[in-house]
Amino acid sequence: MSDVVVPADWVAERLDEVAVVDVRDAWEFDSIGHVPGAVNVPFDEFRAGDDAEAGMLPGGQAFADLCSAAGISREDHVVAYDDMHGVFAARFLVTAELYGHDPAKLHLLDGDFSSWRLEHETTSDATAVEPTTYEVSDPATTDTPLVDADEVAAVSDRVTTEGEDARTVIVDTREGWEYEEGHIPGAVQLDWRELVDDETRGLKSRATLESVLEARGITRDRRVLLYCNTARRISHTYTVLRHLGYDDLAFYEGSLTEWEAEGRAVREGEAE
Repeated sequence: MSDVVVPADWVAERLDEVAVVDVRDAWEFDSIGHVPGAVNVPFDEFRAGDDAEAGMLPGGQAFADLCSAAGISREDHVVAYDDMHGVFAARFLVTAELYGHDPAKLHLLDGDFSSWRLEHETTSDATAVEPTTYEVSDPATTDTPLVDADEVAAVSDRVTTEGEDARTVIVDTREGWEYEEGHIPGAVQLDWRELVDDETRGLKSRATLESVLEARGITRDRRVLLYCNTARRISHTYTVLRHLGYDDLAFYEGSLTEWEAEGRAVREGEAE
């Protein structure tokens, strides 16, 4: 394991050393409470907008402004959380990585706010914030996990030709019914919820995670290429795979609707 996904005790011991980011809505942050010292960057504020760039990114300047106003710097170790098993928080971390934040300094709380407050202190006090100047890199000119539709199509052709011998496994992170209605040829399906425990709200045990992944052919000796129609689901699965030590990862952030609109093939039914 790694410190990509970190337990609550790890965070509690480092509240003075890390920048904790709560991505829930502002009313939840203010009224329900939050982790002491956390800053609020609501998920809707870093979703793709009119000035969106590659994939589903919100735009570099927009993201830089959010982080600057929240007092986050590029040098900070950042811990993000939400109240939905980490799926929304993971998107904040992946967005930061794509804009140049060192991934070794990006951490996801294992669980969420509901699990945190069972054993740790919360507060409704306002967090004092000292604005920073957060600098971003252009994901179009730097080495990132993002790939375009042409690369996915080339991988799909190889996978459907070579089957399990293909070096890359394409992973559809949507729900089963979405996958059955249509998916990229050669893709396997993995719902991000299969990786989390509804009771603890955190990740399932390592043995369970390994079993779930291996059953889909998702192994460390293969490149893993993820896609979905929502950035948060890709981001959560990507973060879990990083946590487990997978280091050859990529993802496509175009939707299947866009894929079909370009005249590319889809396949219906269960996994081949």
